[in-house]
Amino acid sequence: MLDSRVIMDESAIRRALTRIAHEMVEKNKGIQGCVLIGIRTRGVYLARRVAERIFDIEGHPISVGELDITRYRDDRPTSAEAAGGLPDEELKLLVKDKRIILVDDVLYTGRTIRAALDALMDCGRPQSIQLAVLVDRGHRELPIRPDYVGKNVPTSRHEKIDVSLSEIDDGDCVTILHPREAEIGR
Repeated sequence: MLDSRVIMDESAIRRALTRIAHEMVEKNKGIQGCVLIGIRTRGVYLARRVAERIFDIEGHPISVGELDITRYRDDRPTSAEAAGGLPDEELKLLVKDKRIILVDDVLYTGRTIRAALDALMDCGRPQSIQLAVLVDRGHRELPIRPDYVGKNVPTSRHEKIDVSLSEIDDGDCVTILHPREAEIGR
């Protein structure tokens, strides 16, 4: 059994995404040539929310795409269905020569982002790639660092971060799940 604690509520998530949107606009000197690409599933909803905030700031829409990295994963088995397929033609048009900002919910080992980078490169050659995450929990296995972070949350490898978003869950919150001492052999 796991003990849990909310580390970001709805308003904290809203503030973090608003700050990230401002940082993106500032770093990129506007949004000209930028595209937000959300990593399925929760990264897509976060990218859409950031796009809404950028529109509020800049008064212009920013393109948003979604990326399915299933066939690029090296740490999870894939079914024959998921392993097939070519990059989406619409995504190819979004990526070519653009400043891509990948969006995901939690950054942990870096393997999801490595898979996303492989998937993006199969779509074409972007001008640059930046990374935005709602939560960075550390424990990288690959040399990957986000450009935009909602919240840094130092964790142990035994803990789990759970992101709930109202589009697919029962509201917005980020929870850290702690295993009980007896369960991890201490």
